[in-house]
Amino acid sequence: MTLPRALALARLPTPVLPAPRLSDALGVEVWVKRDDLTGLGLSGNKVRKLDFLLADAVDRGCDCVLTTGGLQSNHARATAVACRQLGLEPFLLLRGAIPDVADSNLLLDHLLGATLRTCTTEGYRQRDAMLQAWAEELRAEGRTPCVIPEGGSCGLGSLGYVRAAAELAHQEAPAFDGIVCAVGSGGTLAGLARGGLDAPVHGVAVCDDRATFAARVRTISAEIDAIAPGTPPLGEEGRAWSVVEGYQGAGYGLAGPEVWDTLQLAARTEGLLLDPVYTAKALHALRTEARAGRWRGRWLFWHTGGAFGLFGRGAELARP
Repeated sequence: MTLPRALALARLPTPVLPAPRLSDALGVEVWVKRDDLTGLGLSGNKVRKLDFLLADAVDRGCDCVLTTGGLQSNHARATAVACRQLGLEPFLLLRGAIPDVADSNLLLDHLLGATLRTCTTEGYRQRDAMLQAWAEELRAEGRTPCVIPEGGSCGLGSLGYVRAAAELAHQEAPAFDGIVCAVGSGGTLAGLARGGLDAPVHGVAVCDDRATFAARVRTISAEIDAIAPGTPPLGEEGRAWSVVEGYQGAGYGLAGPEVWDTLQLAARTEGLLLDPVYTAKALHALRTEARAGRWRGRWLFWHTGGAFGLFGRGAELARP
């Protein structure tokens, strides 16, 4: 398998660790792939994608990068950090209104000096067109921009998780009956689904629905075919990979008390810091499916980071 050039922004390989006390609580054997340990400012799954995406930007002589996400986007924050490390200027299109006092990822965006624009939820449906229009403005000013889609979820970005699957295959870990990760834009699931893993990968939708994300996986997979044809093929949906519905809650970024309870369980059993937007919903799916007896055996929980999303949300935490 030959992949395009990648940077070394992510601290790799990330460890695969047993979680014995969490296993006791869930009733299945749980191991954790710690992609929350890819860095500090670059913590989480986004940096694996940025290793490929920003290598391409550097190779093309770009001097600035535009991307998009929610107001507290992990991807936008990671892009801004990586840009500053590479001497590039970050431009972020964020969904929502800037509050008087910034916290969490948005605070870091400000600290990093990213240029911000915002749009409404309705306007966000046109985010790709808005990014391209902004890029044209910058070109007219003599800049050389690189546009990265939401979540870095495209064929080139998802190669970060094709490579992650190969990384896992060479680590000292047992065989798994299933792998669980959060799905918010589809790129991580698409990369793992193309990684040739022995265990099926279950992507837990944190927003949208199964049909939306399944279509994204197939679209991204077709893009991978065009740029890295030697990668393992996309397996059959429902056997090699799947999108799990029913754990979106009230919507993106919204977590009910049951998700916060699972978030606390991970912290108190294993010292794992999850976030209420992505990882806690994914672990809650594993917890619920295991309790129902539908998921059995040994499971790998792919921790995709996002702990900055905890800060500023303490009022939602149910304290004993």
